[in-house]
Amino acid sequence: MSRFKEQNEVVIDKKTGLMWTKNASLSSFSMTWNEALTFIKDLNHSELNGYSDWKLPNRRELFSIISHKTINPCLPLFHPFVNIFTSYYWTSTSCARQTDQAWYIHLGGARVFKGKKYDSYMVWPVRIAETHNNNQVFQTGQQNCFNESGVTKDCHNTGQDGEFAAEVSYNRNRFTENTHIIKDSATGLTWLKNANIYRDAADWNTSFDLIFQMNREKKYGHNDWRIPNIVELESLTDMSRHSPALPADHPFIDVQDFYWSSTTSMYETNYAWVLYMIDGAVGVGYKPLPEFYIWPVSGN
Repeated sequence: MSRFKEQNEVVIDKKTGLMWTKNASLSSFSMTWNEALTFIKDLNHSELNGYSDWKLPNRRELFSIISHKTINPCLPLFHPFVNIFTSYYWTSTSCARQTDQAWYIHLGGARVFKGKKYDSYMVWPVRIAETHNNNQVFQTGQQNCFNESGVTKDCHNTGQDGEFAAEVSYNRNRFTENTHIIKDSATGLTWLKNANIYRDAADWNTSFDLIFQMNREKKYGHNDWRIPNIVELESLTDMSRHSPALPADHPFIDVQDFYWSSTTSMYETNYAWVLYMIDGAVGVGYKPLPEFYIWPVSGN
């Protein structure tokens, strides 16, 4: 069954309930963050494709359509979109630590990073399809709004992430603690409470060896521990927080700055995707180097 449903010039992602413009480059040129937000307002004023509730996607909305199995573009196979610019696209989410910066995602290779709001990137409008009853995209956690200089401002009519606080909201008591393990009710995943069980960074292959040993010993009552994939790692992040970028009420201890995922980069297979926990950036690490930490997960 196809993930995407085309309706003339729009496409519904049935996995998430989000509606995207089929044309991923309605504007043929890049623009600053404020220009991008204004561009969306103009689309709503003209009721693009019959809708007046388009928005600049927040970080998690844009991340939800990314595929880590493809490059140029990094979108799911057999997607119906056209005019995809294989470079950076803005999100409506400001960086919590450096609020004069906002998050963007590279649609060539899937890197998630942040840049000054006066820099210029592309824009891809999105809206929530009212016909979909099973929205699966969680909030980013951000509830405030900021101007281009990073000063907090009223969210009304800004078009920013904080105005909408869009998508499925987090349960404030999403984490259930049980001595050594934490169950995340938002995703169904089980994480170790100690986010630094091996006390040191490791290379990518050694990380898998350590997980194998954990399962052989049935550590903490589980024999299905694994290195999380990059989507699972990113699911822990909260864009209203930094150092680490985790929800305010998280119960984890000894959280480190960098974590391996099990997801190999399709740009260069000697690299794997990693989560930078200070701000929540998603980048890559060179597999042979012992520079990243391990955070085992089980479930799902």
